Amino acid sequence: MIRRWFAPSRAASRARCWCSVVAVFAALAGCAKKEAPPAPGPVQVSVMTVEPRDTPVQFEFVAQTQSSREVEIRARVDGFLDKRLYTEGDMVKAGQPMFQMDRKPFEAALQSAQGQLAEQKARLEVASANLARVRPLAARNAVSKKELDDAIGFEKQSAAAVLAAQGDVRQANLNLGYTTINSPLKGLSSFAKKQEGSYLTAGQEGLLTTVSQVDPIWVNFSVSENELLSYRDQRAAGKLQFPANQDFEVEVVLADGSVYPYRGRINFTAPSFSTETGTFLVRTELPNPSGLLRPGQFVRALVIGATRPGAILVPQRSVQQGAKGHYVWVIGNDGKPQQRVVEVGEWHGDDWFITDGLKNGERVVVDGAGRVAPGAPLQIAAAPKQAQAQVQAGGAGGAPPR
Repeated sequence: MIRRWFAPSRAASRARCWCSVVAVFAALAGCAKKEAPPAPGPVQVSVMTVEPRDTPVQFEFVAQTQSSREVEIRARVDGFLDKRLYTEGDMVKAGQPMFQMDRKPFEAALQSAQGQLAEQKARLEVASANLARVRPLAARNAVSKKELDDAIGFEKQSAAAVLAAQGDVRQANLNLGYTTINSPLKGLSSFAKKQEGSYLTAGQEGLLTTVSQVDPIWVNFSVSENELLSYRDQRAAGKLQFPANQDFEVEVVLADGSVYPYRGRINFTAPSFSTETGTFLVRTELPNPSGLLRPGQFVRALVIGATRPGAILVPQRSVQQGAKGHYVWVIGNDGKPQQRVVEVGEWHGDDWFITDGLKNGERVVVDGAGRVAPGAPLQIAAAPKQAQAQVQAGGAGGAPPR
């Protein structure tokens, strides 16, 4: 079958051309009807006014509790342990019996010493009576001088023997008393290192347990050399003030974040740095009437009492990080934002100390700082009153300088 092709007529070609032209103009007309996108509106921000103020600061350290007095309970005489008289781990009172040794050998020794004393007293009586007879006879030359000297010497010897026997009795009494082993202080008892029936020897081998005084209790922390040098430099520059006589208070924060109800004061600082750690030991003493703190417990120590005079604080959310470091947005006289590089110090609660870059009276963007661009229009509102008050008052809390 032969297909026949026919060329389109000139009229049909002309019609298709006009349709294309109409379609192009229709498209252009549709584009012309679309409106241009609106210009971006001003960025809503809140601002605060920089106002330097004397701001209390506190420094935080990792600390560990320690018994203010720990005593080793030891046997003072040799013998067998009869009974443990306390409950391990309990609080014991001063003078409370903790162990009882076998008393029988010491009772027998006391009885023997008392018998020796009675014997020596009897000999002294005989010697005294003999001297009383010899002395008048010697005065009449009825006996020789040697007999008088012998009588005097025997009487003195007997008196000395009585004194020695009295000492033996006292020692035997002491040894008998040592069989009851008491706690010398009120404190927390440890486990017993010797069991009933064990033979105890006095001295280093006779350790029975320990008693740790926990009221008051000590809290120890260490300050590094870098931190001490930083404090010294800041004080010399007038950026940090310590209380008179460096009379700091110390607050303790427990592992669960709760604050210990009693504050303490520093009662000891080491005279030199530790050669092992390169740190400086500081010791604080706190009341601990309920025994809430136990020796060896890790806590946080907040040292309170220092002040930063004329300090500038801004909320942490107002500080941004850029290629040149930390910066904030400062509102210029024309109401436009300007990027200002600042030098930051340590955190202070929800705020940041600014050590350089801001001046009194300048306005800093707080909320919305992340949406600001240089010279962008702003809709400015004051920072929330609570935040502003915190900024001006210095906030609460703190951390050591970094």
